[in-house]
Formats: sequence, C-alpha cells, structure tokens
Amino acid sequence: MSNDDALLTEHADGHTHSLREPTAEEVVLVRCVQHSYDDGTKVSLCGLDFVAQRGQRVAILGPNGSGKTTMLYHILGLLKAQKGMVRVFGADPSKDWATIRRRIGVMLQNVEEQLLAPTVYDDVAFSPRQYGLAEVDVTARVNSALAAVGIENLRDRVPHNLSGGEKRKVALAGAIVMEPELLVLDEPFEGLDPASREMLVALLEKLARGGVTVVMTTHDIDSVAELADFAYVLAPGGTIAMRGTPTEVFENADVLAAGNIRPPVLAVLFAGLRDMLGDGPVTALTVEEAVTELARWKQSE
Repeated sequence: MSNDDALLTEHADGHTHSLREPTAEEVVLVRCVQHSYDDGTKVSLCGLDFVAQRGQRVAILGPNGSGKTTMLYHILGLLKAQKGMVRVFGADPSKDWATIRRRIGVMLQNVEEQLLAPTVYDDVAFSPRQYGLAEVDVTARVNSALAAVGIENLRDRVPHNLSGGEKRKVALAGAIVMEPELLVLDEPFEGLDPASREMLVALLEKLARGGVTVVMTTHDIDSVAELADFAYVLAPGGTIAMRGTPTEVFENADVLAAGNIRPPVLAVLFAGLRDMLGDGPVTALTVEEAVTELARWKQSE
C-alpha cells in the first residue's frame, strides 16, 4: 500500500483506524465517510463498511435525511470525502472519475435533469456518441437498450412530453447503453406501474447474472427481497446500522424501527400468523416464498 493509500479515519468509537484498499471483487468500498454541507448538515456514514461486490445487487435503505443520496454522490465522485475513504474499481471517484466513468451507468432520482436531447433516441445515444462510437454501433447499442427496458415505441418521442414513468425508463436506457460494470440507481421504481416494476426487477437480475454490480436506493420495501441480494440500513444521521440479506435485515425489528423503516407487508403478515397460531408458517418476503411456506405448513399439520 502506498503512502497515499495508507489513510486514517476516526470511527464512531473514537479510535483511529487504517483504511485498507478494496479487494479485486469489491467494486465499491465506502468506509466511514463524513461530509458537512454548506448549510451545516453533517452526515457520518460510519458503523459498517459499505461494500458492493461484482455481480451483486445492493439496496440502501433508510429514512429521508439518513444519507442515502450522500452515499451515492460519493460513489459517483460528485462529493469528495472529507474524512474516510471511497473506492470504485480501486480508484477515488472524486479524483479519478475520468478513468472509470465509462464503466459506470447512472440514473438519479430527478430524471428530468438527465433528459436533454430532442428525441428519446438521441437522448439514449448521447453517451455512445460522446465516446466517439461509429453511428452504426450507436444505433445497435440504442436499439438494444430501448428493447431491454421495453420502450422501442418511444424512440421518436420528445422526452419532455413523456409521463414520469416513461422518463424514468428512458433514463434507465441511457444508463445501460454503454453496458456498464456498475449501475447506480437512485429510487429506480418511482413512478413505475406494476408491469414496469416487474420488468425492472427482471432486468436487474439479468444484469447481475452477467456480472454487473447494481447499487440502488429505494423506498419500495416490498420489492427489496426480489431486487436485491444484500441490503444496508442507514439510521438517522447516516450511521450504517446493518448489512445482510433481505431476510436477515427484515428479521431485525429493532434496527428497522431505529431507521424508521417498516417491514415488508408479507413479513408483517407472517409475523402475525406466528403470533396467532404459535407454530404457524415461518416467514416469507416474496409471493413465491409465501406460497411455498404456506403449502409446507399446511402439509405439516
């Protein structure tokens, strides 16, 4: 480790720790990042390291003001860590964004700010053209991205005239058009109808199977078990309070309560059944799990 990489940080326990570099499989590493905004707001993303490995879908959960957007902005190099460390593909994104930007796709919450071209086709084609790809390659990439999110019919439409859900799909197509290795999504389900949500879940699963790392924030608690392999819970003030699979996270009622996060509807339902029946069905977070668990419980009676 070089002198520049041998950084030190002060954790919540008041002790100073050396900061290791991420391993080869760790696409994103955020360790005890602290940031003060101009209005005096302070966010301290300490407690646990935030790690997203290759091919993982990682959800960041937490109430408004807990630091979810601050986390994403540091990963994207839009904010520079005042304390702590951020590494994306082994680089500091606030310093070395130019070396890693082609490997990253981004869809921020306010998609209006990302849609600037006169047509949907031109908007999705923006990045390939900026990178100097031949127009035949641009066309192939744009067609593939539009098909992936199911909006081929919108290619000649004016983005400004689209619905909120359609705009989000266009922004998503623009985020995946360069076939990124890391996809960063801020509230990707906002404004999507049920069919579009199912499409997005399936798309993210397919991308992850192909080795793409997905980091996302979401308030859509009921979909977390389907869309994420791991979840991080941020408590008010930014503390990273817990990391685990969706099942592990949603079994920890105290941490969820501290983070002002309600458990998924199915988790609440099965908890109620256990309380009522004593030895009722164990738990389920998806409809498929619920069907399997209820069938197993019924057979065991």
